[in-house]
Amino acid sequence: MERLLRPKEACQLLSISYSTLLRWIREGKIKVVTTEGGKYRIPYSEIKKYLEKREETRAVIYARVSSADRREDLERQVNYLTNYATAKGYKVVEVLKDVASGLNTGREGLLKLFKLVEGRSVDVVLITYKDRLTRFGFEYLEEFFSTVGVKIEVVFGEEPKDTQELVEDLISIITSFAGKIYGMRSHKKTVLVQGVKKLIGELSGEDSEAKG
Repeated sequence: MERLLRPKEACQLLSISYSTLLRWIREGKIKVVTTEGGKYRIPYSEIKKYLEKREETRAVIYARVSSADRREDLERQVNYLTNYATAKGYKVVEVLKDVASGLNTGREGLLKLFKLVEGRSVDVVLITYKDRLTRFGFEYLEEFFSTVGVKIEVVFGEEPKDTQELVEDLISIITSFAGKIYGMRSHKKTVLVQGVKKLIGELSGEDSEAKG
């Protein structure tokens, strides 16, 4: 007798969300059987059929650093993820890099990643830490990718706090808002941003003295 899987088991094997499984069932991509109790189960043959189509897992490597002076770390991320993909048997179809704040949603690499995901040209996205993809809202991106059958694999999980990068992100936000209020080339914007940088520098100095 063929093995019948619960929805949760099927989702785990296919690396998709429950909502995606329901959609695939409605669209006829996966056939189900109904038990005497009125619950539905998925025959393993249906799961196997889909997995065989995805036998070669297509992976996209995404790496990001906040500034140009961190390019060495950018290459370290790429090298590690490339080795990781090889060890997992994934086929790397694209390597995307960004030198920008994790708060910047207009990153060139990130936007290209969205197009690959929407076009179903990738099965898994590889990143070293969650913060490499986005500073906030990682769970929303994870759910969005999942709806089209794409999984995000975070190799190291949570990233250790990097004070310098957080400062750079803060300055990036202030620069953006000041530009919208005063205009990007406004003298007031320049003064405000420089003032914030000076204040942060002074606070950092006080913090160092306190620790010393």
